[in-house]
Amino acid sequence: MISLIVVLAIIISIALGYKTKINTGFFAMGFAYIIGCFVLNLKASQVIAMWPISIFFVIFSVSLFYNFALVNGTLEKLSLHILYRCRKMPKLLPFVIFFAAVLISGLGAGYFTVMVFLAPLTLLLCKETGMDTMIGAVILSYGALSGANFMTSGCGIVFKSFIESAGFKDLSFLYTAYIFIITMIIPILVILAFMVFSKNLRNLGKTLNIKKPEPFDKKQKINLYLIIAMVVIVLAPPVLHLIVPKNAVITFINSKMDVGLVSIIFSVILLMLKIADQKAAIAKVPWSTLIMICGVGMLISVAIKAGTIKLLASWISGNLPAFAVPIVLSIVGGLMAAISSTLGVVVPALFPAVPSIAQATGISPAILFMCIVIGAQSASISPFSSGGSIVLGSCSDEEERTKLFPRLLFIAAPMCMGIATVASIIISLVAR
Repeated sequence: MISLIVVLAIIISIALGYKTKINTGFFAMGFAYIIGCFVLNLKASQVIAMWPISIFFVIFSVSLFYNFALVNGTLEKLSLHILYRCRKMPKLLPFVIFFAAVLISGLGAGYFTVMVFLAPLTLLLCKETGMDTMIGAVILSYGALSGANFMTSGCGIVFKSFIESAGFKDLSFLYTAYIFIITMIIPILVILAFMVFSKNLRNLGKTLNIKKPEPFDKKQKINLYLIIAMVVIVLAPPVLHLIVPKNAVITFINSKMDVGLVSIIFSVILLMLKIADQKAAIAKVPWSTLIMICGVGMLISVAIKAGTIKLLASWISGNLPAFAVPIVLSIVGGLMAAISSTLGVVVPALFPAVPSIAQATGISPAILFMCIVIGAQSASISPFSSGGSIVLGSCSDEEERTKLFPRLLFIAAPMCMGIATVASIIISLVAR
């Protein structure tokens, strides 16, 4: 009975957030308090302690560090330089758009920022070359998501934090790397398929008309060097630890490495060098996303306390054949993300169930984590989701927007969710 109440609370929180446009995290926090204190008889301090402080800190500190490059225009200028250098290779435009989005997103801009930066430019390039705008939008979305899934970028650090919370601290870096790799492979295969089967892409032949961007100024160069240095410092210990796991020095350094704390140190360096305005960088921290992730995280912690997650995991593993479990999780993730947030709702809700499902079915936790993310992120190009809405908002006129809306809704979104389902089936077959 208690588990049913918790499940209803999660569903109602998502529904209210979708209907009222009020942050889902606020509703989730309210339900966490009511159910935790008055149904489970927990102390108020216990419910407050369920606020995922480590996840909050990591997202805050990493986003703060990367925000300096957003404020001073470093990442935007980098994207323009990449596209300008590839202006004489129109046939490769799909890959240029994809890898430009991957790089900028992977360097910390994140999915939403990359879509805002590059969607108008992508649509313009589509017009100049005759490339199908729907295909361009799908490729851009794939690239922005893939880059964001990098281990030190926005989505990647959230995945890693929740994987650690699920009890896989020693394997969290590796599992997050798997998610990044699979979300790179799928789009590349999709783009290759587009280039083979789409007559539109085969006919691309114009030279891209892109104005030469201004060179990086001194502060932007320093900012770019520091981003590269931070990424290297954060990634080197875990990668070396995988290569030489018995080296005592590397093991010690890796055990002390924390992307959040490293980001704070680099943020201080940026502030000391006056690379960008402090207030502007702090204002760009994704507070809304933080509230959603942590608020839903509190409600999921209540669900764990009530045994709801174990019950859900037991039902999935007991009523579905092992082969179907990753596929169903992928589809459920996609359906949830279509009306909510991957990071704010899907990941906090489904990742905690992975250990129990993996134990009951014998499926690798890495497979389950990957399928959840693949499914959830497949809904991003829908016009009712963040990526699709940004693309529509970037259209130059109402006529273009009117034509693109149904194509995103009835072709692009179902296609991406179908691709995610097929990918999950293949992964499930390979994992057997």
